Amino acid sequence: MTRGTVGPLGDIRPAGPPGPLPPGLLAALAHTRPLPAVTSALHTALHARRMLLLKALLVRTDGMRAGLPPAARRRFEDDWALLERAERTDPAAVRAVLDYPTTGAWLAAALAAPDGPAFAAGLTGLGAVAVAAALRARCRFTVARDLPAGTLALPGTGLLRCARGPARLSARAGRLRVTDAAGRTLSLPAPAGAGPRWTADGALAWAVPYPLPGGTAVLDDIDPHRVPAGGIGPTGLPAAERPYSGHAAWAARWRDARALLAVTHPARATETAALVRAVVPLAPPAGPGPSLSATVRTAPGAVLAQLPADRLELAELLVHETHHTKLAVLDELVPLWRPGRTLHRVGWRQDPRPVPGVLQGAYAHLALLDLWWRARTGPARAWRRRAAERFEGCRDQVAEALSVLADSDELTPHGREFVRQMGSHHARLEVRAHPPG
Repeated sequence: MTRGTVGPLGDIRPAGPPGPLPPGLLAALAHTRPLPAVTSALHTALHARRMLLLKALLVRTDGMRAGLPPAARRRFEDDWALLERAERTDPAAVRAVLDYPTTGAWLAAALAAPDGPAFAAGLTGLGAVAVAAALRARCRFTVARDLPAGTLALPGTGLLRCARGPARLSARAGRLRVTDAAGRTLSLPAPAGAGPRWTADGALAWAVPYPLPGGTAVLDDIDPHRVPAGGIGPTGLPAAERPYSGHAAWAARWRDARALLAVTHPARATETAALVRAVVPLAPPAGPGPSLSATVRTAPGAVLAQLPADRLELAELLVHETHHTKLAVLDELVPLWRPGRTLHRVGWRQDPRPVPGVLQGAYAHLALLDLWWRARTGPARAWRRRAAERFEGCRDQVAEALSVLADSDELTPHGREFVRQMGSHHARLEVRAHPPG
C-alpha cells in the first residue's frame, strides 16, 4: 500500500506524547486573546491532528490484510494515490480540504467504526476527500465510483446527486465532468467559480455550499457529516436542509454581525473570520425560546446554529462558538482534563455539567465577558445597554464556575494552569469594570 512519499502525507507519524506548548500560548488562550500568533498555532495544531488521524486510518487499513475485501483495499490505495498527487501539485489546496470541519467528522466516524463492513464503508470517505483535493489542486484525473445512495459529498466543495450505481468522474483544469449510471452527463465549473444554485439535468444535480459575505466561510447545508447522526442537543435537533436553510437571512445577519464585531473589537472579528470555516444551519425551533448553537469536538471550525434573532445575538454566538473551537483544538494538543464522574451546577445551564462541560462553558463565557466589557463603551448604541446588563449578570456565574474548576482533581497540570490563567483574566476584567474607590 502507498504510504506517502512527499510533503505532509509522506511525513505523517503515529501519535505520541504531546510536545511542549509554544511559550505563552496557554496563557494567551486562557485570556481569550485574539492574537494572530495564537490563531496560527491553532491552525498548525488542527492540521497536525488531521494528519495523525489520517495516518491512523492508513495504519489500520494496512493491518487488515484479511479483513477487507480486495475491492475496498484497491479503492483505498487508489484514493490515497490521488490525494498524494494532489498534494504534490498544490499542498495548500489539500490542506484546505483536510482541515475542513466535516473532514474531521468523517475521519472520527471512520476510525470509530468496527472492523468489517462498517469500516469498509467508512473508508469510502477518503475517495470524496481525494476528489475534492484534486479538484482544488486542478489535477487531471479520471475515477470510477460506486454510489449506492446516488450521492457524493466532497467536503467544502459540493454535493453530487445522481442515479444510483457506478459513476465516472473526470477533471481537467479544475473542471469536473460526471457521467452517472443512467448515462446522464453533467459538466461543472471549477470549485472557485461554482454558483450556489442546483445545476440539474433530470436526476443529475450538483450544489455547492453558499458563500457567506466578507470572508471565506460558507453556509454548509449539504454535507452529510455536518451534524452528528443523533442530532444536536437533548432533542436531537437535525440540520436544516436546502432549500429551507434560510441562506438569504443568514447572509444578511452574518454581514451585520461581522460589521458589529469589527467596530467593537477588530481583533476579535479577525480571529472569528480566521477560525470559522463553516456555519451549519439547524432546523428552526418548534416554539419560542433562545436559539440553539453548538460546536462538535471532532469538527472544530464549524458553528452549528439556529438562525439568531438579530446581529447582536449572532455576534455573541460567533465569539462563544469560536472559543469552543479554540478549546477543542487546545485539548487535542495537550489534554486539560482526566475522565471523571462528578457533576456541577453552573449559572448558564439548568442541567448539571461534568468538568469538561464546566470548563467549556466558563471559557466561552469568559470570552463574552471580554466582548461585553468592550461593547459597554463601544460605538454600537443598541449594544451598550445590553452588554452592560449581560456583563453584570454573567460575571459572578463565571467566577463560580472557575472556583469549581480550581477545586477539581479532574484537571491535568496543564488544565489547572489554564484555569489559573482564566481566573487572572477574569480578575482583570472585574477591576477594569469596577475600579477600586
